[in-house]
Amino acid sequence: MFGTRAKTTLPTAETALPGREHRLYAVPARHEVLGSPLEGPWPEGTEVLYVAMGCFWGAERIFWQQPGVVTTAVGYMGGLTPNPTYEECCTGRTGHAETVLVAYDPTQTSPELLLKAFWENHDPTQGNRQGNDVGTAYRSAVFWTTPDQERAARSTLEAFQKVLDDNGFGGITTELRSAEEAGPFYWAEDYHQQYLHKNPGGYCNHGPNGMTCPVGIVRQDELPSQQEILPPTA
Repeated sequence: MFGTRAKTTLPTAETALPGREHRLYAVPARHEVLGSPLEGPWPEGTEVLYVAMGCFWGAERIFWQQPGVVTTAVGYMGGLTPNPTYEECCTGRTGHAETVLVAYDPTQTSPELLLKAFWENHDPTQGNRQGNDVGTAYRSAVFWTTPDQERAARSTLEAFQKVLDDNGFGGITTELRSAEEAGPFYWAEDYHQQYLHKNPGGYCNHGPNGMTCPVGIVRQDELPSQQEILPPTA
């Protein structure tokens, strides 16, 4: 975006930008749409999943509309440069992916349902790009924080790959890692948070890809209201 063409090769520790010890800006107190604390604290039992699927503006909007989500935020994750800025990430020299933090109530939704929305609203076969957005910052990724999330990431990837195969697409390139391995989530600047709520006509590169991720009945005993799989929301 903004005319910046990011590099498509991840940097090494020697070539990554140095970054800084502290972040340069404060995180907004409240989510512009949900009204919940953007950085916490959240209700007891809240779990966090991190997803990357191209430009984080449209990706975040998909998730703040999902049932059971407590809050969402955008930031940078999976790279090397500490406390990067947006402009630094766009160079491709930080190694980060534009990432959405999804905090959710596990009694109201599940990792499978959240990942269903993830798979159905972008093309996970494009490598270091998403549509016209080119560079490692736009790669597809899932960073989990619980064993259930890891199982869901691996099983839904396998299920969706079969759907992609049936529709003539290639192999999934989505990066799967634990959040611990991926490294810290660095909050993006204030103007990026809930960007498409603040700018309804703003750039969005996300929406239903026309394929369904067959996650089946998910934790039916705990989530009776979720017995029917929810459709993706752009």
